[in-house]
Amino acid sequence: MNIDYLSLRLVELPLRSPFRTHQGVIKKRMLIIVEITDQEGRKGYGEVTAFAEPFYTSETVQTAWHIISDCIIPTIDFQKIIHPFDFPNLVTGIQGHPMAKAGVEGALWDLYGKQNGQSLSQMIGGTRKRVKAGAVISLSDVTVEGIKSLEEKGYERYKVKVNKGREGEDIEQVKRISPDLPLMIDANGAYTEEDMDHIQTLDEYGLTMIEQPFKAGDFYLHQQLQQRLKTPLCLDESVMNFHDAKQAIQLGSCQVINIKISRVGGLSAAIQIHDYCAQENIPVWCGGMVESGISKAHNLALASLPNFSIPGDLSGSDRYFDKDLVTPGIQMENGEIEVPSHHGIGVEVDESYLERVTKKSKRFDL
Repeated sequence: MNIDYLSLRLVELPLRSPFRTHQGVIKKRMLIIVEITDQEGRKGYGEVTAFAEPFYTSETVQTAWHIISDCIIPTIDFQKIIHPFDFPNLVTGIQGHPMAKAGVEGALWDLYGKQNGQSLSQMIGGTRKRVKAGAVISLSDVTVEGIKSLEEKGYERYKVKVNKGREGEDIEQVKRISPDLPLMIDANGAYTEEDMDHIQTLDEYGLTMIEQPFKAGDFYLHQQLQQRLKTPLCLDESVMNFHDAKQAIQLGSCQVINIKISRVGGLSAAIQIHDYCAQENIPVWCGGMVESGISKAHNLALASLPNFSIPGDLSGSDRYFDKDLVTPGIQMENGEIEVPSHHGIGVEVDESYLERVTKKSKRFDL
């Protein structure tokens, strides 16, 4: 791929309004932007979507910066990379840290598409020109104005971040505003085995699914609950790689899987999981991480694959930010977003704004 150098940028994007879950409140989104430049000056962009604190997974922006700077860059030969699919094999000696790996691989995919005159969706076999969008409802959004605004924009699936023990109140609060909303809840692993009977009572609400009730890695409890529950279970944090997805499906631990490029270690792994789920008739949807338009563009390409039959956590640039890192920004119309068709990830990065929001940067000549 004739790679010349790699740059890391730690950026901080102010949110339009605080994003609140039972795990905490986010007011500013810190992200790592990975830039890989070839010898002709073309740039590929990837994004590390880890948070500043390890509440979602063990990774943070600090750990990812360290892993990319001190482990990935010094130990692999970027000149041996002919295709982005080569990258996962080169980093198998680095255990874990999927978000750090995904950020680098994402930049390789963008650059490869620009070098070969293809869009990311084209390169991976996407079949959709437009994808349906689903909204994540922060606990701050549960107001008449907030819900109605999301409905007017045409979102086709709504996910509520609930408080353990107050799920009924949270669900009823939304249903009072809009009784027929296609609603799911996200528990982010808040429950334990003692909550099994309580979770069963949520069947009465007719939810489209319950996402990640138990902690990551506990396939047994999810299996036991799914056998007792009418509502489909969806796994998120439990699926950190292809093996996890296969294990969950074979054990009957879920009926749906949320695929996040960053959580599973990159687009290559995400495609592999998608293909296996399609083979096993397990529907999938594309998860979001309160990310910039760079990551959103990667997600849109992934969601163009045929087995993404459920609207994902996909949204326009204005959902979380007054100003995004891409220009003119990703637009949603009537609940759908167009899959970028230009080369690479298909969006232009606003380099002057990127420079303004950069808190620190480092260049590595390769």
